[in-house]
Amino acid sequence: MQTKSVSPKKAPGSRQTALITGASSGIGEALAHCFAGAGFDIILVARSEATLKLLSQTLAAQHGNAAHVLPSDLSKPGAAVQLQTAVEAKGWKVDVLVNCAGVLEQGAFTSIALAKHQQIIDLNISGLTSMLSAFVPGMVQRGIGRVLNVASIAAFQPIPTLASYAASKAYVLSLSESLAEELRGSGVTVTALCPGITATNMLTQAAGANDKLSQLPGFLIADVKDVAQLAFAACMRGDAICVPGVVNQAAMIASRGTPKWLVRRIGGLLGRKAM
Repeated sequence: MQTKSVSPKKAPGSRQTALITGASSGIGEALAHCFAGAGFDIILVARSEATLKLLSQTLAAQHGNAAHVLPSDLSKPGAAVQLQTAVEAKGWKVDVLVNCAGVLEQGAFTSIALAKHQQIIDLNISGLTSMLSAFVPGMVQRGIGRVLNVASIAAFQPIPTLASYAASKAYVLSLSESLAEELRGSGVTVTALCPGITATNMLTQAAGANDKLSQLPGFLIADVKDVAQLAFAACMRGDAICVPGVVNQAAMIASRGTPKWLVRRIGGLLGRKAM
């Protein structure tokens, strides 16, 4: 695996390092700026090497940090292990792992091809789990580390037209909460970020496939930089769950305190209106 990096003003290794997957756009890119601004060296991971190179140059110019590029498709079997091997070969140590890589497919379950459902599972579930398995043991052994897993507000309730995606994010949330408790006292914290609808390329692509999404009121759509800043702060505090936005927080509380059958009915009503 080839690696590229931009020389920082300080020597590499003099600061903590955050590895961020899905860093080429959206929340992942915004989080890269947050961590770089806080003095972290960055390892950028995504499929698009060209996009990551441009981001690494921007981070180095703005913040003076080491900004390494490791292109990888984490939906492929063995990709996380290869990434771990590349990181170790360079002598880098991952202090913060940010799992932001993910994919969304919106529409009726029966109209989505099997390959699309499998892609959601391979990246959102298998890829994330493999990254945790590759990097968390080293953190536990050192007695220090932080993990930020990007889930979704969709993790709290079933959502028709987003069935596979919502299920995958429910997995991320459940795994994150379990690990947060399992690793309590180890020096390693795990935070699940559960954003609502956020102004990213993923939303743009989904709206392109469904005109009704483009009609959403502005107050329901969060700014990606605001979401990233809240997520960064929650990760640094070691919060188990971060739900940005008052509306999303209310929805989360309601979903956890409402009978499951009613949550399903409400989700079904809203989901069918979105189709």
